[in-house]
Amino acid sequence: MPSFMHLRPYQPGDREAIYDICVRTGASGQDARGHYLSDALLPDVYAGPYLDLEPQRAFVLDEGGRVAGYVLGTADTAAFVEAWRARWLPRVAGRYPRPAEPPLTADDRLISTLHHPERMLAPELASHPAHLHVDLLPHAQGAGHGRRMVEAFLAAVAAAGAPSLHLGTANGNTRALRFYERLGFQRLPVAGVEDTTFFWCPTAASRPR
Repeated sequence: MPSFMHLRPYQPGDREAIYDICVRTGASGQDARGHYLSDALLPDVYAGPYLDLEPQRAFVLDEGGRVAGYVLGTADTAAFVEAWRARWLPRVAGRYPRPAEPPLTADDRLISTLHHPERMLAPELASHPAHLHVDLLPHAQGAGHGRRMVEAFLAAVAAAGAPSLHLGTANGNTRALRFYERLGFQRLPVAGVEDTTFFWCPTAASRPR
């Protein structure tokens, strides 16, 4: 019999579980453990900065005291990039020295992303200032939890004044692509970005009911 899952705000004690889920779903939805020089690298890029800089907009799917999924992000990508460079990068740069450009290996490409948060500021995304990352363990998928998590995040960033939101997902993550399309997200072309599909949607304040 499936266990009960409920959505709740992030707590500092959830950090280790979020890092674990990030890497276990980090290869286009599949397990990325062992893919990089450290299993902390992927979440140090895609989870840690959000937990430290905007913890009030992070939510977890709680399964009897265990975390089975999370959603996190920012209401203002431009301000977040500034905070990333000023407050997050100094904490982790010593573990991940800046690689040569252009980066050649998978490790170097990810570390380069860590050192260049300004890459989140593509002109096509500017009118959709919020963005998110959502991940669920496989056994928690397909039961409506992802929709609830995204809707909770949309409401949170709407309350912070964001009119719309964008996100990107790997082209190979076909499950995620279908998920966002089912939620009514619209595809958003972004020049010069390979292997990633971007979407946008209005926040909860302006979404049709």
